[in-house]
Amino acid sequence: MTDAVSIDWTAVRRTSYLLEQTFRYEYPSPIRDLAHRLVVIPPERFGDQVRLDHRLLVAACGASVEDRVDRFGNFVHAVFAPVVRDCVEFTASVRLERWAGQPHRLADGWLHDGYLLEPTALTVPDRRIHEAAAQLCARASWGLELAEAINDWVYQSMTYNYGSTGVRTSAAEALALGHGVCQDYAHLMLSLCRACSLPARYVSGHLVGEGGTHAWVEVVLPAGDGTGEAIAWTFDPTHASRGGLNYVTVAVGGDYSDVAPTSGTYVAPVQGRLQTRKRITLTEVEFAA
Repeated sequence: MTDAVSIDWTAVRRTSYLLEQTFRYEYPSPIRDLAHRLVVIPPERFGDQVRLDHRLLVAACGASVEDRVDRFGNFVHAVFAPVVRDCVEFTASVRLERWAGQPHRLADGWLHDGYLLEPTALTVPDRRIHEAAAQLCARASWGLELAEAINDWVYQSMTYNYGSTGVRTSAAEALALGHGVCQDYAHLMLSLCRACSLPARYVSGHLVGEGGTHAWVEVVLPAGDGTGEAIAWTFDPTHASRGGLNYVTVAVGGDYSDVAPTSGTYVAPVQGRLQTRKRITLTEVEFAA
């Protein structure tokens, strides 16, 4: 195992990982009609990231699992169980590989869905965001220069503070507070990008060397080579960075609600308790000559 913190990621040519996660729900009494959605396995291919193999184990008597691909191209597991007596546990493992120097190209027609430019419930801009967007558009050219300016503005405008916001906190609410976590930084950047007519999407995944899941943004711009294709550019406003091979993508969407790792419904007058575990092991790192 290689220490991710000590690596100069700009010098890495290829890297591979083993991602292992467990989600365990415990209930004080039986529940019924469990319908659960897991978005924890990355797509088979995402730009330079390749899924080599994966597995999902579900510990619940009588449970069935269906694999789906949603409208964003995310790999989704739908789990159904008629009765869960006291607990259900999901264990996912996946081996991945990434290569440097391969831009993430999207096929012609990438704007047809509309979600890259449309505000969502969590990214609707308020007056302050509109004002900031106008100022940013006035001083930076549309495209990568504007995306860089927005990325830096969000980083400068927020303070990281775990526990101060939740998954339903909007971009406007987080900005008013002045602090939040990675999903708040991502939502604020998305709100600004869309207010500036800059196509962008929410990305959920992992930053190797950090404990929890991570969120960042991809700004999607025309490739400009006559193909009609686009290139998705990574921006991480939480760290004021442009990403790197130490980022593992799991899913993309309009905002967090599209890519929540674990969610679902059941019938019972009780509330469950969630315990999670995650480990990312660097299995190989190859440096450029």
